[in-house]
Parts: sequence; C-alpha cells; structure tokens
Amino acid sequence: MGRWFFILCMAMGESTYAQADAATAQQLLEASDAIRNPARPFSLTTTLIEFRDGQQTGTNTLTVYSKEDPASGQFNSLVRFDAPLRDANKLVLKNANDLWFYDPNSQASVRISPQQRLLGQAANGDVVTVNFAKDYTAVLAGDEDVVGGDHKSQHSYKLKLTARSPSVTYHAIEMWINTENRKPVKARFYAESGKLLKTTYYRKFTEVLGADRPTETVIIDGLDPSWVTLMRYSDYAWRDIPDEWLQRSYLPHFKAN
Repeated sequence: MGRWFFILCMAMGESTYAQADAATAQQLLEASDAIRNPARPFSLTTTLIEFRDGQQTGTNTLTVYSKEDPASGQFNSLVRFDAPLRDANKLVLKNANDLWFYDPNSQASVRISPQQRLLGQAANGDVVTVNFAKDYTAVLAGDEDVVGGDHKSQHSYKLKLTARSPSVTYHAIEMWINTENRKPVKARFYAESGKLLKTTYYRKFTEVLGADRPTETVIIDGLDPSWVTLMRYSDYAWRDIPDEWLQRSYLPHFKAN
C-alpha cells in the first residue's frame, strides 16, 4: 500500500509539474508575441532583401495593415505590394487561416499557401502578423546561452512549438526567448518531415508603438546558409483599419487612405 501510494504521489507530482511547465512555456510565448506585435490596429512597411553568397539579388517593399480579431486573438492582415513597380498594388489578404492573392490587372483573387515563397526565404505566412501562441502549443525545453542577431550571447529559454492546425505556415518551431526581457532571440522552422526549413534571428530592437520591438529579421536557408533574406520593418503607425479591408470581397475596391 505504502509503495503504491508513493508511486501515485510521484505520478501526480510529475503531472502537476508538466502542467505548470506547459503554462509557463505558453506564457513565455505570449510575452514574446506581445513584443513582436502591437496590441492595437497598426501598419508598417516591410522591406524584403534577398542575398546569395553575399550579393543582393532581389528586393520587395510591402505595406502591411494588421488588426487583431477579438474572437480568435489572431491577426488578420492586408499586404499591399509597393515595389518593384511590376508588382505595385497587388494584395495578399490573411483572414483567419485563409490567404488570398489579388492581382488588380486580372481583378481575380486566388487562394494561396502560407508556405509559398514570396522572396528568398520569406514566405507568404512570414509577412503577415502572427501570434505564435494562438497557432502553436509550447513546451519548455530548458535554458541555454545562444548567439543572437547582434552576435552577442544571450541566456535564453528554449521552447518547442507544435502546430495546432495543418493550415499554419510551419509544422514545428524551436524558439529561443531572452530570460530577462522575453524578447525573441532566434527561431528554427521545420517541415512536417522534420526538415529544417530556415533559421531566423531577431535584431535591432527599437522603441516603436509603446514597446522595444525587433526592426529586422534575418532568415537563413536550412540547407544553404549562403542564401539569406533580410526583413526590415519601418514606418510603424497606429491605424484605423476598417473591417471591410480584411474581407476577400473588398479586395477590388481597396484604396489606402
């Protein structure tokens, strides 16, 4: 009786620890999300710059309008292409887990995959605003020193994220979050096969819209480290974003004011 009671207590203790650990991991992820994403509707300019073997090979400039859906806690986003000129005024809409691409020349909107590449290693799902805590379940995998985007070592929590739905951009993510300030440091993104797709570093934190946020993300290809994409964020602003902007039916009528 005493032996089985001891085993039962141990099992209950481990279960309680696991639940507390999961809660802590999810809270860490939520805190990191809050640093990446403003809490109110906003817009920003995202510049994508692709490098191959250190040489710049392509550039895209986008304006992103994002607004949190109060029902899901996830962001809906409208992305307008500004440059190059051949792509100007094309749109990408993220509404819930659906992504749509709209070309004003054909006036047609087609559903697209969040995994589809936009430029270099930046996928459609990378340029819209995402709360990872809403799409992934986090588990704390320990803490360790890791070199961040500023080439300095940072003591960080390591989280393992598992997708809650097959419709999200990545099947699994490893993320490192600074233990002192909860800033995102580094992330690795995986396909369902377990293949490493890319490694991302968050850097150049700057005070914008009420928080110290990363204004650059460096994305390195999982197989070819000489293939690098820089995502640069600028022109942050609080915006009044009408709900109709975030509807597929409104895409042909969209005009930013």
